[in-house]
Amino acid sequence: MRKDIHPKNYRLVVFKDMSNEYSFMGKSTVVTKDSVVWEDGKEYPLVKLEISHTSHPFYTGKIKLVDTAGRVDKFRTRMQKHLDKKEAMQVKKEE
Repeated sequence: MRKDIHPKNYRLVVFKDMSNEYSFMGKSTVVTKDSVVWEDGKEYPLVKLEISHTSHPFYTGKIKLVDTAGRVDKFRTRMQKHLDKKEAMQVKKEE
């Protein structure tokens, strides 16, 4: 194996899942501007996560469905309202 290819600046970092406010500490080399005071009273760099093992559907067993069909239905409903309004205006003009 090649020598000196891994970073040497590992430090303790707090990772926070923003979806459920769960925090945990680990070592990382990630650069961040945010910091937080941890349970031990010391300040550590903070990395904000969108998802972690406490909120991921695979680990929680809860399925989060993305409602793409609902979006299409909403669009069709809006479009139909627009077409109905346009048709009503045409009928009004003809009268």
